[in-house]
Amino acid sequence: MIPGVAELLAVAVDGIGGAERPGQVAMAEAVQHAIEAGEHLAVQAGTGTGKSLAYLVPAVRHAVTTDSTVVVATATIALQRQLVDRDLPRLVTALKPVLGQEPAFAILKGRRNYLCLHRQNGGVAEDPQDALFDPADAGPASPLGRQVKRLHEWAEQTTTGDRDELVPGVPEAAWRQVSVSAQECIGQHRCRFGSRCFAERAREEAAKAHIVVTNHALLAIDATSGLDVLPEHAMVIIDEAHDLVDRVTSATTGELSAPAVEAAARRSVRLIDTEAGGSADVADGLRQAATALGLDLGDTRAGRMDVLSDALAATLGSVREAAGACAGAIRARAQEFEDDPPRAAACRMALSSLDELHRTAVRILEVFDAQIPDRREVVWLDQPFAEDARRPPTLRVAPLEVGPILRDRLFAERPVVLTSATLALGGSFNPLATQWGLPSADSAADADLAWSGIDVGSPFDHPRSGILYLARHLPPPGRDRLPEAYLTELEELIEAAGGRTLGLFSSMRAAKEAAGALRDRISHPLLCQGDDVTAQLVRQFSEDEPTCLFGTLSLWQGVDVPGRSLQLVVIDRIPFPRPDDPLASARQRAVAARGGNGFMTVAAAHAALLLAQGAGRLLRTTTDRGVVAVLDPRLVTARYGDFLRASLPPFWPTTDPKLVRAALRRLNAAPAAPAAQS
Repeated sequence: MIPGVAELLAVAVDGIGGAERPGQVAMAEAVQHAIEAGEHLAVQAGTGTGKSLAYLVPAVRHAVTTDSTVVVATATIALQRQLVDRDLPRLVTALKPVLGQEPAFAILKGRRNYLCLHRQNGGVAEDPQDALFDPADAGPASPLGRQVKRLHEWAEQTTTGDRDELVPGVPEAAWRQVSVSAQECIGQHRCRFGSRCFAERAREEAAKAHIVVTNHALLAIDATSGLDVLPEHAMVIIDEAHDLVDRVTSATTGELSAPAVEAAARRSVRLIDTEAGGSADVADGLRQAATALGLDLGDTRAGRMDVLSDALAATLGSVREAAGACAGAIRARAQEFEDDPPRAAACRMALSSLDELHRTAVRILEVFDAQIPDRREVVWLDQPFAEDARRPPTLRVAPLEVGPILRDRLFAERPVVLTSATLALGGSFNPLATQWGLPSADSAADADLAWSGIDVGSPFDHPRSGILYLARHLPPPGRDRLPEAYLTELEELIEAAGGRTLGLFSSMRAAKEAAGALRDRISHPLLCQGDDVTAQLVRQFSEDEPTCLFGTLSLWQGVDVPGRSLQLVVIDRIPFPRPDDPLASARQRAVAARGGNGFMTVAAAHAALLLAQGAGRLLRTTTDRGVVAVLDPRLVTARYGDFLRASLPPFWPTTDPKLVRAALRRLNAAPAAPAAQS
């Protein structure tokens, strides 16, 4: 008989050489209860809880006892690699003696993440305008060509074809030359490399595994596309669940640009029967639609679109019709290409791009068929910044809410466990649960979507380990340059801390402005995001104690620097979404139209999540000490301040700048503490 979860967890922790933690035990038991009850569970587990083991142990037990598969979905590559390279290998080794077998695990990503041997070996006809090699000498014609040459050399060595195993990586433009999407693949049985296909091997391994590790995007595609990209599975565990809504939104966003339409036209012209006059009429129609789209988008103001001009509506109609006509003409000839793999591959690629154009044009036009209160999607135009003029103006369309999608296609199918260090906003799980499509915790409706939330705490003693400094005396932030009072405050805090500062800014403009102003005013090295690749900057910051690092969004959630190198986290302002953010503004308006508080539901929830994530950078081990300084006085003075503060870790709060600087000076002068387990 297989032991219970508590015994298995003890065996696992002992086998790995760790120490069992109360929060870890509570979480494992809660996950096991959710599995047995067939209910959904949200678990907030602070850094250092050991939450990976807490959900993996009951997941492995369930998969082995029922001979089923459990899917674990994460948001970041780093956590995927941690699970597959470190946590799972050690776990299955520890549990094998008591389970009587070694649980199998696998990692599965979207097909685009694997090298396609067919395409890499010239299986797709090259578009002359996309050629990377000079036919005269068959050598690289550009830096991009050299990257592709490197990919061809790597293809002879790799055993997985997994893009993430290529270090250093290559630009997206180079990777696309050796990869295909699921829609572009000609199929294992028609491909001469089918028996060696990396993507198919990964799928086969996943189909045999007890635990399949994937990402939020693939989970979203499996739930929304009708494609069975994941193997049959009994339950889902979503780690980094605070990111779920954004990842699903991204995976379900469609985009349309003139270059994309033009590229589809070029692919089509070589596949349409010219003898029937097809290419002259059909493909040229798509090329003309591309030209018109480029002109119309160039004349359209960036941002959310509530009204569609007659000219752009007509052009989108032309794109829709021309893409559909080209796809129809190619499908009429598809049978001819069955025995010609290169032509079959080119056909699949062309149809994939044409179908995507058609779907996106239809989605955009259908948005404007409804009145604003009845719309379920939002459309906006992205215009390139001056420094990135190569990016074309792009129309995007995204769901106004992903909750209905998740409710119907994820939560209605099987039990789901969602976990993160940050799930309770304002002290409640309801704000995020509502975004996921679950009913409020106190709702009697939707019994089939029953769920519970539990906060298993943290091993950190937040009030004794950290100070939350609320700079109440500063002026409210404005839209112009950083006030001198902010720069002076930053300077004094950094000097008191002896450097060791992570500056989290709401915009890259503010980060660069602060870095430029302070480099001549402080006596410590100061790095700014953009000076080098982010990973290198974080490494340098971590290895050189007096160094400071300023940056924006990716640093709010992506920095793990334990020890004395990070003793001060500075947040310049409450990270509300920009007022002109198309999705956030449309979502606020939709909530208000239903009688809710759009600001609190959308903007404040967004800010609370980021604030909690940013503040969480400070304590990474039980011996870490320091200060989180928020320079925005609204966190104290505004009515919504209570909600935001309730979302933060329970540091000891103060508004006294002298007290904070004195505490930082004492930390700076103190000897280093012994290393502790995170």
